[in-house]
Amino acid sequence: MKLAEKTLGKDDSPFFVLNSDVICDYPFEELAEFHKAHGEEGTIVVTKVEEPSKYGVIVHKPDHPSRIDRFVEKPIEYVGNRINAGLYILNPSVLSRIELRPTSIEQETFPAIVKDGQLHSFDLEGFWMDVGQPKDFLSGTCLYLSSLTKKGSKKLESPSKPYVYGGNVLVDPSAKIGKNCRIGPNVTIGPNVVVGDGVRLQRCVLLSGSKIKDHAWVKSTIVGWNSTIGKWARLENVSVLGDDVTVGDEIYVNGGSILPHKSIKQNVDGMLKSFRLGECSILTLYSSRYYHVDLYTIFLASFYWALCPSILYGI
Repeated sequence: MKLAEKTLGKDDSPFFVLNSDVICDYPFEELAEFHKAHGEEGTIVVTKVEEPSKYGVIVHKPDHPSRIDRFVEKPIEYVGNRINAGLYILNPSVLSRIELRPTSIEQETFPAIVKDGQLHSFDLEGFWMDVGQPKDFLSGTCLYLSSLTKKGSKKLESPSKPYVYGGNVLVDPSAKIGKNCRIGPNVTIGPNVVVGDGVRLQRCVLLSGSKIKDHAWVKSTIVGWNSTIGKWARLENVSVLGDDVTVGDEIYVNGGSILPHKSIKQNVDGMLKSFRLGECSILTLYSSRYYHVDLYTIFLASFYWALCPSILYGI
């Protein structure tokens, strides 16, 4: 934000700040109106959770429904159930509070604004989720698709389509679907995706340019851009393919996370252990840790897990 001060501070107009790893309905108009109405320095969007002890909780002033009094990190005793949803609208004056160094606005800037009585909260209606991990990205996508269904959105495929099974199916107009497919529930298919004949898709995301060959079975999987899944292959249990990955015919991938530009020619059971298969380096999740499977430290980028599906697929 500080590096963008000349742009953000060119006039008195407030600006939005969004964490990239959350998904919700993004109530920009309502948020802007609320911020303008109270006329103070900042507004944080908050969402209610069932277990606030896992989060930092926002506590309001006793005499005001939206003015923030303090933040309580992972409270032992109940002090409230509203948490920071990662969406803000701020006045340019906030920039003067930030030094030109690595800074956490949540831990440094917001408490200073609260001390001056200038920070308010705005209650988020509808769904919200942190989608920074693959399993959460898939769950967040399901919430997004369910939200579209509740709204009667025309973006979703009609249940009368022969390949739609269980609803909540979002298909880009440029995608091609083969014969005798069964797709759904909770499937998102991006631009220029090609789905072969007899393919089964459930609770998965296919990014642009990917190709699913005949009779493949894909569930709880993120298929990266320009990746190819072979005939009769089976992927499940939160498998993640990077950009331009090729999975061979009749291959089984169970919970594997595969780096970009790799080819998989043997089965991968990522729920059990890590593998290095020929030219393929793989990271797998086990006991909530990333395992090192090469002679150097590998980090699997999570950039496409952290974006709203409507942005991600150009819809």
